[in-house]
Amino acid sequence: MSSADFIQEGAAIDYTPTEDLVAGSVVVQGDLVGITKHDIKANKLGSIAVEGVFDVVKDPAASISSGAKVYWDATNSQAVTTATGNKLLGKAVAAAGANTTTVRARLSQ
Repeated sequence: MSSADFIQEGAAIDYTPTEDLVAGSVVVQGDLVGITKHDIKANKLGSIAVEGVFDVVKDPAASISSGAKVYWDATNSQAVTTATGNKLLGKAVAAAGANTTTVRARLSQ
């Protein structure tokens, strides 16, 4: 008997939300952070991307340099560079200066 069976490539994983989610919703499951690419209705099977590059909402006053680790602040629903109390989202692939509302981040787990 094998020790493991292949299920899927892993760029997206199955996810069933308890409430309706719109495309672009950030989902945190323990230390796993993903983003919905499509709307998902409550209690219906959908998926979240755990790989890829996304423009993610950030604090407009913050500056994030290219290559910086980016974390998801679930309390304020925004990307930040502070690890404490937040979950790793990925790394910035482009600088995002003050007065910008998003950071382009590559998801990494």
